[in-house]
Amino acid sequence: MTGRIHSFQSMGAVDGPGLRCVVFCQGCPARCAYCHNPDTWDFAGGEEVTPEALVQKILRYRAYIRNGGVTVTGGEPLMQPDFVAELFRRLHEAGIHTALDTSGIGEEAGIEKVLAHTDLVLADVKFLSDEAYREYCGISFRQVLAFLDRVRERKIPMWVRHVVVPGLNDRAEDVRTLLDLLSPYPNLQKIELLPFRKLCLEKYDALGIPFPLRDTPAMTEAGIAALAAELPEHLR
Repeated sequence: MTGRIHSFQSMGAVDGPGLRCVVFCQGCPARCAYCHNPDTWDFAGGEEVTPEALVQKILRYRAYIRNGGVTVTGGEPLMQPDFVAELFRRLHEAGIHTALDTSGIGEEAGIEKVLAHTDLVLADVKFLSDEAYREYCGISFRQVLAFLDRVRERKIPMWVRHVVVPGLNDRAEDVRTLLDLLSPYPNLQKIELLPFRKLCLEKYDALGIPFPLRDTPAMTEAGIAALAAELPEHLR
């Protein structure tokens, strides 16, 4: 069995608890307007690897990630469910914590395989309506909600990540709507409000792809702090 990965980060500090190895999968069906990694879209790109080889590479960093673990992100890791499930299974055998950073887009059977070996889900909830999801991501919000329900059924701890874009979802009312949406999920541990940035412009230009939000201003740290004040203390 092999999978395709875009890149590997040996010690990430922002993709789950503690220091972590971060595996970036190749291939994504979504086209999010603010995506920072358009170079991960192509399913034929990246490097082909086996779960065994990747685990051996990760184990070199065991001393550094002993209080963290491994996060698989993308692209969209649920597009390679057999590969990710086998990687996570082997990591569990080695006693390493696993985190899945995902938009929740994938086939039901594949999702179940991956979740069976997942310790933490980092769920990217991008917008708050099916209309907005289809306009700015090209995917279905209903599928995202179905994924969140599966995570809840398995009682897997969940962090929600939400990119805040000026003019699209940057009102206090939007944060309150997000909280209402997530209120039925007792497994929710944290909400991360992430500021929209445009550090990806060079990538888009190099690939000859237009960046849909080129003229949208970056979100300020002060703006994020004000919105974060709307969150309950236990979810910050």
